[in-house]
Amino acid sequence: MSKGVLAITEQLDGVFRKVTYEALSEGRRIADQLGCDLTAVVLGSNVEIIAAELGKYGADRIIAADNPILDEYLTDTYTNVISDIIASENPAVIILGASMQGKDLSARLAARLNVSLAMDCVVIRIEDEKLIATRPIYGGKILADIAMDTKPVILAVRPNSMGITETDCAGDIEKYDANIGQTNLKFIEKTLDTTKIELTEADMVVSGGRGMGGADFSVLEELAEMFGGAVGASRSAVDEGWRPHADQVGQTGKVVSPNLYIACGISGAIQHLAGMSSSKIIVAVNKDPEAPIFLKADYGIVGDLFEIVPLITEEIRKIK
Repeated sequence: MSKGVLAITEQLDGVFRKVTYEALSEGRRIADQLGCDLTAVVLGSNVEIIAAELGKYGADRIIAADNPILDEYLTDTYTNVISDIIASENPAVIILGASMQGKDLSARLAARLNVSLAMDCVVIRIEDEKLIATRPIYGGKILADIAMDTKPVILAVRPNSMGITETDCAGDIEKYDANIGQTNLKFIEKTLDTTKIELTEADMVVSGGRGMGGADFSVLEELAEMFGGAVGASRSAVDEGWRPHADQVGQTGKVVSPNLYIACGISGAIQHLAGMSSSKIIVAVNKDPEAPIFLKADYGIVGDLFEIVPLITEEIRKIK
């Protein structure tokens, strides 16, 4: 019989992603409702050093799959190792973050194990002994409830959608002898901009669109810095070459759910709304009072962003 909740963590160079703590906290809540344990899995090289941190977020047990080959994420190797762990643990629920890595991994695991997968979950609940996941569809226009009664089920939670709760759990660490298995993939290199906050995990995002008129986003960068947030862009701004694709928010970019989203010079095409409509508070700054973005915004300012944004930045500076 399936039992327990298994949380798959994500770390980069020895630092856990924020969405890992969200997945763990939600996994702890689900485990408490089911009356079972929460087991966390961490893969990488020398991960036993950081594994103990996971107990603080609800893990009763922590499985550390430590192998130099797992130092960099590869779909094949991670799927092979985690599939073996799942077969051994036989969990009822598998939970992880719907980051870029998490989406790739969860889809591969669901195919490998032939089990149900709910992607981009924003709410998870249990009714009549059935697990129900709520996720946005049709570009965020509709929230769909998905009842899942197979075992196990895989839940990928949308970053910034779940609360983070610390507990008194100690989290016993168990070293796992990982079987890497066969892989056709080879890690070549990675390039990271460590000075930038990851868009999907930022509590505040300020984005610019065609209304920016060029590649100079310094006015937005200054505002984002005041909040400790990140700078995004619409597809039109990316297509113009003003910002890299990694900064794109929208249907063909990244989906963000910050506490505060400020859209500057963005008209509000449905493709962009699909990437930011789940933000807690939306502020729009646009010259055009008829811009569709105002229909989605909680607060709207009609005016020139190059006049409005510096005023907002200055007021924040005064408060700080």
